[in-house]
Amino acid sequence: MLSLTEKQIRASFINASVRERSALTLPANFDDLDWDALDFLGWRDPKLPKVGYVVAVLDGQPVGIMLKQAEAKTRTRPQCSWCEDVHLPNDVVFYSAKRAGQSGRNGNTVGTLVCANFECSANARRRPPTAYIGFDVEAARQRQIEALRANVGNFLRDIRDKS
Repeated sequence: MLSLTEKQIRASFINASVRERSALTLPANFDDLDWDALDFLGWRDPKLPKVGYVVAVLDGQPVGIMLKQAEAKTRTRPQCSWCEDVHLPNDVVFYSAKRAGQSGRNGNTVGTLVCANFECSANARRRPPTAYIGFDVEAARQRQIEALRANVGNFLRDIRDKS
């Protein structure tokens, strides 16, 4: 992922008001982020525990969305829709996001199951178990990373394009 400034991040949000953009708290480790190990920047707001933010580069431009965690807990252990990891070391929760533009102002939302603290980039980079003799672990890991990028991109396009 490209390195982004605070100003670029705040300006990238497509489903947040000016007030929400200015009030958001950047991740605590923002100055020390390893941008090369990220497919998207995702974090929870420490001031608003049910609010999360995701910023990714989509079609060459940073696109950010604000998400809200659902109050209800899932009954079974779900799979993350973005990293699709079946051996998750973390919780997966349901997030909803307002659509961009008038559609979002009318109350239209989109939901998804995502790793609770947006650990997807780290999960996709873990070496998968060897499935069979001759299994190309590195190629499988690269496919996981590409699938994560596609899944996040598709979700962002869904938020952006239905306005």
